Amino acid sequence: MSAASSAKVWLAAGVRTPFAKVDGPLASLDAIQLSVPVVKAMLAPQGPGGGARPDFAVWGTVIPNLTWSNLAREVLLDAGADPTIPAFSTIMACSTSMMGAIEAAGMVDGRGRDLALVGGVESMSRVQIGLSVALSDWIRKFQGAKTGQQRLAALGALNLKDVKLFIPKVANRVTGLSMGEHTEITAKEWGLSRADQDALALASHQGAVKGWEQGFFDDLVIPVGDTRRDTIPRKDSTLEKLAKLAPAFDRTSGKGTLTAGNSSPLTDGAAAIWVGSEAGMARLPGETPKVRIVDYEVTSIDLRHEGLLMAPAYGVPRLLARNGMIYADVGLWEIHEAFAAQVLSHIAAWESAKFLSDKAGVATPLGAFPRDRVNPNGGSLALGHPFGATGARILSQAVKELAARPKGERAIVSICADGGQGTMMLLESA
Repeated sequence: MSAASSAKVWLAAGVRTPFAKVDGPLASLDAIQLSVPVVKAMLAPQGPGGGARPDFAVWGTVIPNLTWSNLAREVLLDAGADPTIPAFSTIMACSTSMMGAIEAAGMVDGRGRDLALVGGVESMSRVQIGLSVALSDWIRKFQGAKTGQQRLAALGALNLKDVKLFIPKVANRVTGLSMGEHTEITAKEWGLSRADQDALALASHQGAVKGWEQGFFDDLVIPVGDTRRDTIPRKDSTLEKLAKLAPAFDRTSGKGTLTAGNSSPLTDGAAAIWVGSEAGMARLPGETPKVRIVDYEVTSIDLRHEGLLMAPAYGVPRLLARNGMIYADVGLWEIHEAFAAQVLSHIAAWESAKFLSDKAGVATPLGAFPRDRVNPNGGSLALGHPFGATGARILSQAVKELAARPKGERAIVSICADGGQGTMMLLESA
């Protein structure tokens, strides 16, 4: 799935909460409570929207909650937004809020839909535990019993084997394996070393620390309670410290390379971004960083026969080839770091002529991949990865960085997602 259009659609940087590890300083807030401060900031006169009213809103989260069905609508109402703004929810695993931006870009048409508020959230600390379907069915029937005799009959029909709790897991339903377990398989298939993974993780922390120290995040992150900045980046991280960490997903073979240090942590947080036409962008303050969407790609692969998180390895080359570009033509690469091994496997595939021709279907050579242009202000390994919020976080980060560069410079934003899917976007500075 791809899109290339002559109509100009833009992204404008938004804001996000600080990102914090699960059960950390944001642990008391559910998905709505994390989202509301972000939406309020986006709509405030002094915020990145300058008080502008969006024509519609898209919001998403990955972890389900029985308390609401349309999170986007609940968030806007609790944030005090104009109740006549339509709002709908979306989900695509780790690509959720980036997919929301793609959906919004397709809806912006200049006919009363010029500006969209897009974002997402994850409260990993507030995961709701459910009942088995069989037990839920029994409870519903028991509650519907009208007489004591009917209730006794229902009690007698209860099967103790059905008395189970459902605890959501960070695992793929089809394979039963977690993303980390899948990525361990990918790391072995591509021969990725532990040292290279740790080096990428260290670079992510160094970029994030530098970004905070140099003020890059000052207008991208709003305080929530007493938490004013990301809690995950480690200034004291070293290769020596990373090397001492034990494997996290393959603890038995002696060949496991994924650790807590080179894998993104479970994270709480919310993030937002603006999507709009030129008329929509004109509603925002003039200093808000803006870039143009040139093209996008949504890719899906067969996860039964390919690495779970390998969709961008296919999608990015296709996106570039369609636009007559090679790797060197892209000045900024913002790649989601679910795992260091996932990033390295993508790069290895992009640099493999055989993979490009035989699997991605791209016959044109794309050159050497410019690793020094990746995630200059840190990525998910250091900043954290609240599933539903990562797309808006990484897009806003890319927009701010790219908007400060010369006109015509381009960026690629790439996110892999559970289920063997991924979203990619080609952006251009104006």
